[in-house]
Amino acid sequence: MFALLRTFSWQDLRHHPWRSLCAVGAVMLGVALALAVHLINASALSEFSAAVRAVNGQPDLELRATRGAFDESLFARVATHPQVGIASPVLELATNAITAQGRRVPLRVVGLDALSATPMAPALAPVPARDADRLALFAPATLFLNAAAREQLGEGPVRLQAGLQLREAKVAGTVGAGGAPLAVMDIAAAQELFGRLGELSRIDVQLRPGTDRAAWLKDFALPAGVVAAEPGDATQRVSNLSRAYRVNLMVLALVALFTGAFLVFSVLALSVARRAQQFALLGVLGLDARQRQRLVLLESAALGAVGAVAGVALGTALAALALRLLGGDLGGGYFEGVAPRLQWSPAAAVGYGLLGVVAAMAGGWFPAHDAQRLPLAQSLKGLRAGTSARRWPWLGPVLLVAAGAMALLPPVFDLPLAAYLSVGLLLVGGVASLPPLVGAAYDVLAPRLAHRVLPLLAIERARRVRETAAVAVSGVVAALSLAVALTVMVASFRDSMLHWLDVVLPADLYVRTAIGSSAGDTAFLDEGLVAAAARLPGVERVATQRARSLLPDPRRPAVALLARPLGDAARELPLVGSPAPVPSGRVPVFVSEAMVDLHGARLGAGLPLLDAALGLPRTDDGNSRFVVAGVWRDYVRQSGAVMLRQADYQRLTGDRRVNDLQLWLAPGADASAVQARLRELAGPAGALLEFASAAELRANSLRIFDRSFAVTYWLQAVAIGIGLFGVAASFSAQVLARRKEFGLLAHLGLTRRQILAVVAGEGAAWTLVGAAAGVALGLVVSVVLVHVVNPQSFHWTMDLLVPWLRLLALALAVVAAGTLTAWLAGRAAAGRDAVLAVKEDW
Repeated sequence: MFALLRTFSWQDLRHHPWRSLCAVGAVMLGVALALAVHLINASALSEFSAAVRAVNGQPDLELRATRGAFDESLFARVATHPQVGIASPVLELATNAITAQGRRVPLRVVGLDALSATPMAPALAPVPARDADRLALFAPATLFLNAAAREQLGEGPVRLQAGLQLREAKVAGTVGAGGAPLAVMDIAAAQELFGRLGELSRIDVQLRPGTDRAAWLKDFALPAGVVAAEPGDATQRVSNLSRAYRVNLMVLALVALFTGAFLVFSVLALSVARRAQQFALLGVLGLDARQRQRLVLLESAALGAVGAVAGVALGTALAALALRLLGGDLGGGYFEGVAPRLQWSPAAAVGYGLLGVVAAMAGGWFPAHDAQRLPLAQSLKGLRAGTSARRWPWLGPVLLVAAGAMALLPPVFDLPLAAYLSVGLLLVGGVASLPPLVGAAYDVLAPRLAHRVLPLLAIERARRVRETAAVAVSGVVAALSLAVALTVMVASFRDSMLHWLDVVLPADLYVRTAIGSSAGDTAFLDEGLVAAAARLPGVERVATQRARSLLPDPRRPAVALLARPLGDAARELPLVGSPAPVPSGRVPVFVSEAMVDLHGARLGAGLPLLDAALGLPRTDDGNSRFVVAGVWRDYVRQSGAVMLRQADYQRLTGDRRVNDLQLWLAPGADASAVQARLRELAGPAGALLEFASAAELRANSLRIFDRSFAVTYWLQAVAIGIGLFGVAASFSAQVLARRKEFGLLAHLGLTRRQILAVVAGEGAAWTLVGAAAGVALGLVVSVVLVHVVNPQSFHWTMDLLVPWLRLLALALAVVAAGTLTAWLAGRAAAGRDAVLAVKEDW
């Protein structure tokens, strides 16, 4: 019996290889893309984590500054505490290094006490060169470079940026830390070189054995502006920041696998329907219902296993190629400076391979259920019974209602897990609702075509076998709905970002020298240069902005603090909603949407975390001196940003440094002439200035946006391709199985061209309804993606935009492809063999 069943399944696969190859290909692509994304992200995160561990070492605690630096007097208290074994002071700086060729390289500088830091962070131990002085590690303006820095800077002297000045430094050796370009120097030398005397960024603490960390922290009472962090918090911060991007990429990669499950369902459902008489004969010969069900499930598992094995191989190759060509970034910008090597995981390969098999078996469950419930007597006579779709007419609506309920749930662990489940339920529920939709559409069309023979033949057949039609187009409905949803989401995001750029880029010319907010305390503009810029010919007015990085919570990524002149905030900021009134004597601040989700900021309420981060005392009544006056959209800083008026910031902190300069030019002024004059005013540091017009910043932002969504575009194409392959396979199988019907039509007088017209009409009718259902379902899914998944993942909102022309073109392309596929399949089945096939019933 086993040999008979194996032959039974093998013969079906051999006689219809294209259907099987489509299902296998869908599973293969799904497994490959999911595994590739996992390996790329895991390799990048592992490499980044190793670099962070090398730099930070393994202390028991890290006492970190919330706003860049704190007074070094704290170190004496820590080092002399009886429960502290080792205390290592550290000054971390982000700056630019200028090579001998004038090239600028972002560089992280770590100033430390080599004697106390080496036991906790051996990778940072300076190794003097052979010709260097043995006391070089204590020498002023002397650097020890890691491999990445040596590769980009060489062994010769370099110049380091401090404000708009360039400080000479020599290279005296190496350090073993990996990762992005890094330089280590003596902490006293670093304080002197960068004008940071008396300041520290962190203190690494190693407690004596038996000391309880929580009790020690409570007893020690850290001053304002200093927080205690765990050694792994730095890695966790980057992991949390990139997690939403990584998870969304993974979900998009699983789109192909999800569509593949529908394709397996379509292939096996049609296979079971075509082989109903054979299954019935096997039942009469002794194959019971459970064995028939098991046979179909084994077929689906075989398809999934072949696809999974091929997918693991393809996914590994894709990951290796992507890491070599693109790095571990994948467009997200979270692991810049990291060049990871592929770290292959057998567990991940086995896991995603099994996921592919499970997806294939899930797709084959309904066909297996049909094979189990097959009425033997009717099937032997060639009569068809109702399918699962007719037995469970309530399934589709129930799943759609459940999807709506899931979309209303809050995120879990800061991830929209319920929303992802909602999208899956919407797709399954939409496909399950196809048979009544197909029937309703054709019930409307049939009476209007009653007097036209060929269209009536096409519509009536699709109307009478609506379940078969629904099965045939289920793959394309799933693929098209996902493609429509992603198209609407990307278009909405892009349009919202364009409107956002119009608000946040009001000036004509922008000047900066800092790499980002993390370098705001090292690379800044000179006050004299700003004053001189305002007096330049062709410049109407100028404005400045101060950018700082704050760390109110060491377990979360840093928050950007922005201080700039603000007049009418409702006009100058992309506010969400209306601003709130601020009581007299309180300082208004404007927070990004991420601050609301991640740090609990509320409109009209105080913001005590800002008091603590800036080291400011609260008001006399114990309240925060800051009040959230508005919430604004920020598509740049996913971890959160706080903006306040520059005058308030300077009054409270005494910090008058600026990082960005905005210039409004007079009508007809030459922007290039203004740039050249500013470089002359900056002197030798003129090469450190970066200029960009509003148009250039806009174009660069769109280029970054398109790069970030490049993977999304490819996954859309893969999903659509899989769906169309499924339609091709389904139509080919059905048309080839209808040779007798075509022969009978030929005997009744229809020409071959007319028969092909009927087949093409059926293809158009089926895919037209499928395309309409896919577009409608995709629009519903897009609402969940835009208004639920995106805010819960990245903590910003957007306005829904539906690109109707693009969606129409997409739907028409699907209809045209389905019609052409049916016509091509009909040509193979409507020939002379179809006429002779009628004799088989004589």
